[in-house]
Amino acid sequence: MDVVEPIREAGRLLSEGKTLALKGNGGFHLAASTLQDDPIERLRRSKERRSKPFAIMARSLDSILAFAEVRSCERELLESYVRPIVLLRRKEPFPLSSLISPGLDTVGVMLPYTGMHYLIFDSTSDPALIMTSANAPNEPIITDNRKAIQRLGTVVDYFLVHDREIAQRADDSVIRFIGDEPTPIRRSRGYAPVPIVLSNPSKMRALAFGAELNVTACMTLDNKAYLTQHIGDTETVETAKFLEAAVAHLGRLIGFEPETIACDLHPKFTTTKIAERMSKEHNVPLRRIQHHHAHAGSLMAEHSLDAIVGIVCDGFGLGYKNEAWGGEIFVCHASQVRRAAHLEEQPMVGADLATRYPARMAAGILRDEPTIQAWLKANASHLPHGESEIPIVMRQLDRKDFIWTSSCGRVLDSIAAILGISYERTYEGEPAMKLEAYSRGGADRLNIKPEIDGEVIKTTNMVHNIYDQKTKIALPDLAFSAHAYLGRALANAAITIAEEEGIKVVGFSGGVALNEIISLTIRKLVSDAGFRYVSNVAVPPGDGGVSFGQAYLASLQ
Repeated sequence: MDVVEPIREAGRLLSEGKTLALKGNGGFHLAASTLQDDPIERLRRSKERRSKPFAIMARSLDSILAFAEVRSCERELLESYVRPIVLLRRKEPFPLSSLISPGLDTVGVMLPYTGMHYLIFDSTSDPALIMTSANAPNEPIITDNRKAIQRLGTVVDYFLVHDREIAQRADDSVIRFIGDEPTPIRRSRGYAPVPIVLSNPSKMRALAFGAELNVTACMTLDNKAYLTQHIGDTETVETAKFLEAAVAHLGRLIGFEPETIACDLHPKFTTTKIAERMSKEHNVPLRRIQHHHAHAGSLMAEHSLDAIVGIVCDGFGLGYKNEAWGGEIFVCHASQVRRAAHLEEQPMVGADLATRYPARMAAGILRDEPTIQAWLKANASHLPHGESEIPIVMRQLDRKDFIWTSSCGRVLDSIAAILGISYERTYEGEPAMKLEAYSRGGADRLNIKPEIDGEVIKTTNMVHNIYDQKTKIALPDLAFSAHAYLGRALANAAITIAEEEGIKVVGFSGGVALNEIISLTIRKLVSDAGFRYVSNVAVPPGDGGVSFGQAYLASLQ
């Protein structure tokens, strides 16, 4: 519809419960009221996001203080020119819709960063608005007016567009404070392509393509590393094209021609295939760098280190012999690496199904528990095929028809299922994130002594302990105890290795490093033992920082 003041009309419509697609300066956002459930439910259905948290934009800092806790360090970043989304602790009772971040104790908040945003708030009564990227699942944020109307016509009630062309899409950056350290979850608008300064000039111009999820690309040139904006998950053709376009654009901006190209070890990643093709086109060597080594490399590059004992924990990374890794401790000297310890390998019953339905992961870890079949039956409604699935799971366990994983993420997932917190992963990290939220206010009631056997950090007995105590000890205490055990065990193993190797620095990276309880536990123990502790603050510890580590390590070879 045509109106005299379309921006003010947009604010009025949002207050009435309508949903809008708003064209910003880096792409389209989907906007809705934060005080009404119905528009949020409609956005969730249309975006196929059952429970993934939505970011919100608040009218002002005073508005934020009504629904979230804001520390001085968080306030400074919220009000900075960067204007990222900052994860804040929710106040209880939470006065906004519970559908914004279901099952979590945090909410992602940003302040207005364009004139249009301020004008919208002038005509809406909401203290904050849903402001989430407008894109189809696993596709880049939409930037074109016509494409937005084609794809979002059935999603939103109204569009607010302008005729300014968006040359380069850019998602909002997301930051979480771990203690007092700002830790990027997504490095994009406001940060990219500002370079990260390296203390030592790069020996080679390296181009790295990251992994498969939360991808960025990175280029090293002299004493600087340039990362693209957040690209996303390169499992779709559209996102792969976006990655190549972003690389080409950044290369033109800085006058870059690669001398070496780096990628992940995984041969089936889209990024690996792009890197293979580009190494041939540019006639330069291709470096395949193990996923968790790249995470450790990002710490070395960021903190100017020649050697480190690197703890790297996440959901999955391909090992050197095609293993499923995810809870590793490395000894790194320049580009050389040795896997010095790892979490105990556990069965992934049904392989990828165990990553989506953590009850399968719990069944694998508790395979020797006499009551595990009864527990599965009691929770059969949370399995995709109900009770008919249980005999298949038990048969796979009996025949050892599964793959093994050392993943820390999968252990956390299993505990989330055992405690009845989360039975399905509908977005990356969901069970572990909800488990962390559930731990707030809990205490380490179990105080389990770390069980380390040579290079293996045991997790089975810890999970059994939690399973045995779930009707006797408060569940938040059990959830906290699991985090405390993993943090203690990983820190103790890393400290022992550092002492043996004569290395003075211990670092923590990977997606699990975004878990505040585990990270702060490791940081305290490492620091108390007299070692320097480092973490990622310039790039995400998750897969958004992998390309940085890849490029750095490739430039050394």
